[in-house]
Amino acid sequence: MTVSAPPAAQRGLGADSPKWRPAQALRDRRGPAKLLLLAVAAAVLVPLLQAKYGAAWPSALTVDVSGPLGKTSDWIIDNRDSHWLFVYFLGHLSNAVVISVRGVYLLLLALGWTGVTAGITLLAWRVAGLRIAATALISFLVSGLLGMWVPTMQTLALMVVAVVASVVVGALLGLAAGLSDRLFKILRPVLDTMQVLPAFAYLLPVVLVFGIGVPAALLATVIYAAPPMARLTALGLRAADAGVLEASTSLGATGRQRLLTARLPMARKDLLLGVNQTIMMALGMVVIASMIGAAGLGDRVYQALASVDVGAALAAAIPIVLLAIVMDRTTAAAGERLGSGTAAAGPAWLRGWQAWTGIAVVTAALALAGRLSGSLVWPGAWAVDLARPVNDFKEWMVDHLYSGVPVIGGTADWAAHFTNWVLNPLRDGLTALPWYGTLLIVAALAWLIGTWRTALTAVLAMAAIGVLGVWKPSMNTLSQVLAALVVTLVLGFGIGILAAGSRRLEAILRPVLDVMQTMPQFVYLIPVVALFAVGRAPAAAAAVVYALPAVIRITTQGLRQVDPAAMESAQSLGATRWQILRQVQLPLARPALLLAVNQGVVLVLAVVIIGGLVGGGALGYDVVTGLATGDLALGLVAGVAIVCLGLMLDRVTQPTERRTTGKGA
Repeated sequence: MTVSAPPAAQRGLGADSPKWRPAQALRDRRGPAKLLLLAVAAAVLVPLLQAKYGAAWPSALTVDVSGPLGKTSDWIIDNRDSHWLFVYFLGHLSNAVVISVRGVYLLLLALGWTGVTAGITLLAWRVAGLRIAATALISFLVSGLLGMWVPTMQTLALMVVAVVASVVVGALLGLAAGLSDRLFKILRPVLDTMQVLPAFAYLLPVVLVFGIGVPAALLATVIYAAPPMARLTALGLRAADAGVLEASTSLGATGRQRLLTARLPMARKDLLLGVNQTIMMALGMVVIASMIGAAGLGDRVYQALASVDVGAALAAAIPIVLLAIVMDRTTAAAGERLGSGTAAAGPAWLRGWQAWTGIAVVTAALALAGRLSGSLVWPGAWAVDLARPVNDFKEWMVDHLYSGVPVIGGTADWAAHFTNWVLNPLRDGLTALPWYGTLLIVAALAWLIGTWRTALTAVLAMAAIGVLGVWKPSMNTLSQVLAALVVTLVLGFGIGILAAGSRRLEAILRPVLDVMQTMPQFVYLIPVVALFAVGRAPAAAAAVVYALPAVIRITTQGLRQVDPAAMESAQSLGATRWQILRQVQLPLARPALLLAVNQGVVLVLAVVIIGGLVGGGALGYDVVTGLATGDLALGLVAGVAIVCLGLMLDRVTQPTERRTTGKGA
């Protein structure tokens, strides 16, 4: 093995030269050098800060923002009907949303249950094949049997418009971030804010601007569902094969031609995964959207849970999951065929313009038949009562699993152990740690894996939490997030690696992950609380359930996209499967794994609010209380603190590339 000479030796300086040794040693060992500088800074600053301010965040460094936020709320209320911004821009935007959603809903009602079922089934057959068509047929029949046909149509109308808007917005943002390093750096915190800021935190300002109704619900959905599309679009464009791009350039292709013929086709899988994640997250917002006036399945779930009726909530949640599966499978199959150039599925007569004509004719005929029969909606006599057996099963689980289970103990014991052995030590440690110690640790972690700018951003994010006056509850929330994040990443990476190595396991996991990601968190809150009791443990469990599917999917996708030539080369050299995984697949899939960590962070934080409803307390409880009482300052400040926690965690887990300038980073 040949060892390259150090840069100093290449310039004619010997390795033992006194000019080379100290400076070059520090440059070659960036980590120890950074830690040394931080240790010197800590030795100087810590005694001064301790003497002047103490261990708790000083009140002198806290800013009261309740006054300005209260004035802002009053100004919006006073000018909502007269100011040009509302009258000529936001008003037209609101009207466009209402018209779009209402138009889709009226079309679905006009087609009736026969026309909608036939049309979507034939459409799925046309673009995705017989299996997906059967899935679509069964999904809509199940929605009718559960007595949820009208709410399903209301939700479908809202989701069609919301998903289209989210995909368009996310794709445009991702396109900009993928083609420009500067825009990527600018958009990264914007996307973090869009995805980490809890929906409950921005529901109040959204309602203040748009009022209760569909526009506010759709805007909240787009804010939450667009970032995954943007991130995965940017990832796919930035990961394009440099050799292919150079070849395209050498042939005289313009930038636009390289984008359309090289970058976008190579990023097709990432784009499809982005559409998948957008659909899942949009449907995951239907219950929260129902709290600000969106009718449909989410409203049925929310109303059922208000009366502690798990069975009725599940009856409304199942169509949400089925809608997600149908939309995901159909769009994914259509994208695969569009990108590969293969013919549509099905027999010859189900292709070309004849197919679209046939679909339109059959759909119209069945819609007319349904209208003539006087049954535009699913007949109520055909509905099945699901609530009673589900509620009985929930009671059985509580009676038999809560406590007294031999050997393994009951769920109450698990929750108590997790709280006492993990959550309490983390919370007590973070709360007892002096504020300047926390900032130094954050600076060290961020600077070790990035640049001084990364460390400065992370430190400022944490300092903003203290300035807002929510330092102690933020440390409580951070302890819950860290515990849930570690469990999520361990399980997500492990399952993702197994799924990447087995197509059968991936096929088995796919519907399970769909259910986990699209089932509204509110639905399983009651059984989770019944099994684990109220507290921080069920809040962490809800966060893991919600964040795990995205980590598994992105990990599997990243490992699958590793260059087969690299793996074949390793196999030819006699490497074992473990060696190939550790030395080839994981290093080459590093961007996707880092994205999985990022999504794990933001999705765990997104469930902090749900945790506040089941005893998690801290920032989540403040956000929920702010929304319930109309206190913009309380809810928004807690929401901003959650965003700051997400920004800090992103910076200490996402390495930043250093520029090669000949100087230390």
